[in-house]
Amino acid sequence: MDVRLPKIGDSADSGTVVSILVRPGDTITAGQTVIELEQEKAVAPIPASAGGKVLEIKVKEGDKISVGTVILTLEGASASPGAPPPAAKSPTAARVAPARPVVTDIDDAEDDDDATESDEADGGAPAVASPYVRKVARDLGIKLSRVRGSASGGRVVLEDLARYIARLERGVARAGRHAEEPKGLVFPLVNQDFSLFGPVTSEPLSALRKVISARMVENKITLPHVTQFDEADMTRIEELRKKFKAAYEAAGVKLSPTPFLIKALVQTLKRHPKFNASVNEVAETLVLKGYYHIGIAVDTEAGLLVPVLRDADKKSLLELSRDLAALAEKARERKVSADDMKGGSFTISNQGAIGGGHFTPVINKPETAILGLGRTRLKPVVTAAGKIEARPLLPITISYDHRVIDGGGAARFTVDLIKAIEEFPEQDAAI
Repeated sequence: MDVRLPKIGDSADSGTVVSILVRPGDTITAGQTVIELEQEKAVAPIPASAGGKVLEIKVKEGDKISVGTVILTLEGASASPGAPPPAAKSPTAARVAPARPVVTDIDDAEDDDDATESDEADGGAPAVASPYVRKVARDLGIKLSRVRGSASGGRVVLEDLARYIARLERGVARAGRHAEEPKGLVFPLVNQDFSLFGPVTSEPLSALRKVISARMVENKITLPHVTQFDEADMTRIEELRKKFKAAYEAAGVKLSPTPFLIKALVQTLKRHPKFNASVNEVAETLVLKGYYHIGIAVDTEAGLLVPVLRDADKKSLLELSRDLAALAEKARERKVSADDMKGGSFTISNQGAIGGGHFTPVINKPETAILGLGRTRLKPVVTAAGKIEARPLLPITISYDHRVIDGGGAARFTVDLIKAIEEFPEQDAAI
């Protein structure tokens, strides 16, 4: 019996094999995890649909597989209760489009290269593409059935969409007329032999790094970023940390500055709802959110992950401390699921534990703003009494979507956030 990759979720139809947990000769049970699959930024355990003796492993680490791909073959298999029978391969499914080399210069592509916009294509099998590529095509108003895929098995990737748009633009230019075809920035792909200039080594980009790359490019290009810089005096928070440190340690948690900053942030977001919002670009409306789910950017060996701390406004400082520690550990062990990283209303990127000062964080679309935090350092400050004192100052930066938020609103948000930090109420820190 063949064990195939099942459907994992509504938006997950493929992934990269990151680990294989069984070997030929092993006896497994139905429901036992046999491989781990990287999908977007999450790693999902894939269970066996049946039990039996493993005869052959059909995949290897690093393979990109999709729903229905055979993972392994079993002898003496017994299916788990309620498991669907293995799907038979249809003659149509067996015929896939051959992979094509990536064109490095879009203008060199022949006009007929993407000529799949026939009635036959529109009426045939749906195009193969990742959920993210489908979203981009949908946002641009492009039918994927009209785009020829260049990846393995005819899969449509972002470069294929770019080539398709470029072909439409060239057609409009030749016709000497303007048309309401989707347009966008199109750049030649880098495919240069850098070894001509000196010694080099190459390593493949991981599936996670490719997802991060695509998201960052989209976020930076499609959102008009403006960044506000300032510093907050952490004297008050450091005093409260010192006062309640022992009580929190007795409760089993470390009291870091981050929970204080989340509390201050949520208080400020309530006064400035446009910072806790999203733009519905299709309906052309601003969605003001009545919940405060804070994304926490976590630096991992595999790349940046942003799990979401939900209902931050309803949690005590102790609960925030516990949840933050659990989220960070879960992210670093690559145990966060795709659902763990959905639904955020605002994101914090905190580099304080690593170092550095001000930086310009990229907004986590579809959110409208992001808070960047650097390392707190002692700096000379002129007090209200005219004295110069050494104070712990925290670098803060706020990148915001200029479609929604103007400079004056960003300045007022920053002033209120600094005030909430510098005047943090003691009762909110007490256990």
